[in-house]
Amino acid sequence: MSHHSSLAGRFQSSFAGFIAQLREYLGIGGRVRREPIRTPEALRAFLSSRASFIAQTSLYGYLRTRAGQRYPELFEDDRIVASINIAKWHVWLACLSDLSAYAGGLLARGGMPSEQSGELMRRLLDDILAETGVPPDADAEFPAHAARVRSRIALTPWSRVEDDEGCFHESPTALVRWAPVVEHLKRLDENIVRSSVRFHWQEVRRELREYLDVEAIARGFDQADRVNDSRAPT
Repeated sequence: MSHHSSLAGRFQSSFAGFIAQLREYLGIGGRVRREPIRTPEALRAFLSSRASFIAQTSLYGYLRTRAGQRYPELFEDDRIVASINIAKWHVWLACLSDLSAYAGGLLARGGMPSEQSGELMRRLLDDILAETGVPPDADAEFPAHAARVRSRIALTPWSRVEDDEGCFHESPTALVRWAPVVEHLKRLDENIVRSSVRFHWQEVRRELREYLDVEAIARGFDQADRVNDSRAPT
């Protein structure tokens, strides 16, 4: 069996196991009733939970595949644990970046004006990042990476975002860069890893496409702006 087919099979198997575990943990499994995303707050919760879901399944699934039976030993080495935590936060930022860009594109294509879509996505992203802060187990590069995510969302041409894999390029790149796997193995694995991450975004894309209520979110956003305007000092 070739390296490519062997690793791909093990990667998919590991990914499937972590997906099942994290679905249950995050409350997004098949047994949980999924409801329309009708408010900015609901969209914010979706962005945060699904970014965490893909980040963790991607990173831990890849490490589990590469380490095999020695996987539990990784968490007995403080230096490796520190590297895993650093990677976790960078992959999460990249996942949040990709999903935010995709969600804003869906809003714009669904009839929400591009300027309004962009403003909402900037606010939601700022709220998520403000709530997260700088995690104690992240590294010194975390704030700069978060700033790049903000810049991407601020500069995205929403009317040109397609309903395809185009937005999802930061998360595969981040996993390849930050996963604590020796470089020559990552070079061998790169194409498989990138393809697997993009594949596992497909379900999240389907879910958001199906449950996103653009008109309701636009109304909620307008109402919130009117309330804020009424409270502003004159």
